Amino acid sequence: MPLTALIALILDAAIGWPEPVFRRIGHPVTWLGRLIATLDRRLNRGGGRVARGAVASLLVIGAALLPAIWLQGLLGPVLAGILAWPLVAARSLHDHLRAVETPLSAGDLDAARQATSMIVGRDVSRADQAALARASIESLAENASDGVIAPLFWAAVAGLPGIAAYKAINTLDSMIGHRTPRHAQFGRFAARLDDAANWLPARLTALLIALAGGREAWRVARCDARAHRSPNAGWPEAAMAGALAVRLSGPRAYADRIADESWLNAGARDPQAADIGRALAIYRRATISGAAILLVLALL
Repeated sequence: MPLTALIALILDAAIGWPEPVFRRIGHPVTWLGRLIATLDRRLNRGGGRVARGAVASLLVIGAALLPAIWLQGLLGPVLAGILAWPLVAARSLHDHLRAVETPLSAGDLDAARQATSMIVGRDVSRADQAALARASIESLAENASDGVIAPLFWAAVAGLPGIAAYKAINTLDSMIGHRTPRHAQFGRFAARLDDAANWLPARLTALLIALAGGREAWRVARCDARAHRSPNAGWPEAAMAGALAVRLSGPRAYADRIADESWLNAGARDPQAADIGRALAIYRRATISGAAILLVLALL
C-alpha cells in the first residue's frame, strides 16, 4: 500500500523517533530485540539448532505480523502509515552520518572514530580519515537499503503487515544471523530469510542511487556488486562507490580477525571527509525519488 509507505516516510523524515518517546517507551526494534534475545537464550542450545532457530524466527515474525494484520484491517492505510512511522530509519541514518562528517571534517579523529563505531561493527580505533569515511559511506549505502528502501518497499506491497514482518526479519538477521560459533546454525534460517527479503530492495536502492548520482553508479553496481560478501549489500555500496568515484569495501579489521574483502570500484581513489557530505546529498535525492514513486503509485 503506497500511501502507508509514503506517510511513514514523511513522518520519519520530518520528526524521526523523538528521544523523549524512546526514553519513555523504547522503540519497536528494541521490543523485538528483547524477544529475540530471550528466545536465543532459551532455544539456542543442544541439538537441532537450525530447526530451533527457524522456530524462534517464526515466533518473532508472528509476534510482529499478527497484530499488524489486525490493526491494518481496523485502521486503514492512513493510520497504518502512522503506526509504520517508527519502522523507517531515514532521518536517524542521515543524523548518524552527520555525526561522523562533522568531526572528521574538523580533523577530530577521536570523535569521528567514536561516531563511526556507533554505526559499524568493524574496529575503527586506529582508523585514519580514509578508513573512517569509507566505513561510514558503506554503512550509509547498505542501510539506505535495509533501513529505508526495503521497509518502504514492503509497506508499499503489503501495508503495515509487510513492513512489520520485514522489520522482524531484518532485526533477527542483525542479532542472530552471523556466522559465529553460537549463531552459525541457530541463525541460518533468519539469515537466508533476510537475504530473500532484501534481494529486490537492494537492487532498487542501487537504481535510485544511480538516478541520483549518475550512470557510472549503475555501471559499477552491475560490475562489482557480486564481488561483495553479501548477495545484497554489494549493490547499493557499489552504486555509491560509482556515484562518488571512490573505492569502498576492501580489507577491514574486526575484533577477532582481519576480513580480506574485495574492493568495489577498485581503481578509484579513497574517500575523504567531504565525500560523506556528497554521499548524503545523493542519499537525500535517492530518498526523494523513492517518495515521488510512492506518491505516483498512491495517486494511481
